[in-house]
Amino acid sequence: MIQKFEFQELDLKGAYLIKPFHATDERGGFIKDYNIDTFKSNGIDYDLKEVFYTVSKRGVIRALHFQLVKQQAKLVRCVSGHVYDVIADLRPDSPTFGQWRGFHLTGENTLSLLVPEFFGHGYLVIDDSIVSYKCGEVFYGEGDSGIMYNDPDLNIEWPFEAIGGEENLIISDKDRNLMSFQDYKAL
Repeated sequence: MIQKFEFQELDLKGAYLIKPFHATDERGGFIKDYNIDTFKSNGIDYDLKEVFYTVSKRGVIRALHFQLVKQQAKLVRCVSGHVYDVIADLRPDSPTFGQWRGFHLTGENTLSLLVPEFFGHGYLVIDDSIVSYKCGEVFYGEGDSGIMYNDPDLNIEWPFEAIGGEENLIISDKDRNLMSFQDYKAL
């Protein structure tokens, strides 16, 4: 079976849900989640500068991260496991400023999410997971920032019931001390 790339532009302009190239036969499968020519022919000008993976346990929450300078567009895919992935539009001049969208990314559905520059990105780990990040800019620690996962103004509806409740969250000290959306708007 061969399934070609499918691109679905979201209502948050510049963000895409992408079904990668996928081929299977009696040996198993092959997944290609990025090809510069295919992306460009679909109107997405995205070049890679850094690739990394996170390995996370069930219950981990990674809040809405972004870089204040040297913004990183990201192509994110759950290689194994299951995450509820969230993006939020942080572009003050955008008609969807402050809006968020969530997606279930799993190793089985192979979906990728293209997160544009000036978006916050985070996820809740539903099952132990490995998540791939293909970034359009290198990590810049001095500009690393984020917004709390439970910010009341963004009001993200996380599926905490999938991990047995919010009391089962695993959160880093860094993510406990991120700014609010109001703080971000005041920058």
